Amino acid sequence: MEKDKIKNAKIGIAGLGGLGSNIAVSLARIGIGKLLLVDFDIVELSNLNRQYYFLKHIGMYKADALEEVIRNINSEISLKIKKIKIDEENVVELFKDVEILVEALDNPEEKAMLVNTFLKNFKDKKIVAASGISGYSSSNLIKTEKVLDNLYISGDGEFNCDTKDLFLAPRVAIVANHQANMVLRLILGEEEV
Repeated sequence: MEKDKIKNAKIGIAGLGGLGSNIAVSLARIGIGKLLLVDFDIVELSNLNRQYYFLKHIGMYKADALEEVIRNINSEISLKIKKIKIDEENVVELFKDVEILVEALDNPEEKAMLVNTFLKNFKDKKIVAASGISGYSSSNLIKTEKVLDNLYISGDGEFNCDTKDLFLAPRVAIVANHQANMVLRLILGEEEV
């Protein structure tokens, strides 16, 4: 029964950087049935310190590179990729078929736009977002909170830390896995954190 719920789940990931690439890999490893991956960016050398890409992926679209990674983990997953920049005009069309959306964008204004547009248009769907992931503060500060009936936010909630410009693998991956675990809980009917 639980395996069927996981295998039939339709999850969208908006942004395939440090958060999104790690979330996608975790969801693929647990057997999510359908993943929609959306990002317009390409893999750069500077991404390798926190994103789930390899040297051979430099210069590739992140969506294409991540598709290759996921296919090496779970060949049965149904993957759909969109190499497009997310904006207010395309949010509804891009994510209309997903049950749960994972917000993994870098830009605070774009994050807010995505969350607000999604919540406004899909009152019956869940979104799992992130905030406060930088630096090297204690991992124990990272948590997931239910902010609204259909909005969950993972991170430490800190916006003004001394190390705000340091996005490093450990905390990025911890937050990403908080998000992936919340997605799994939602799929299985657990709505409380």
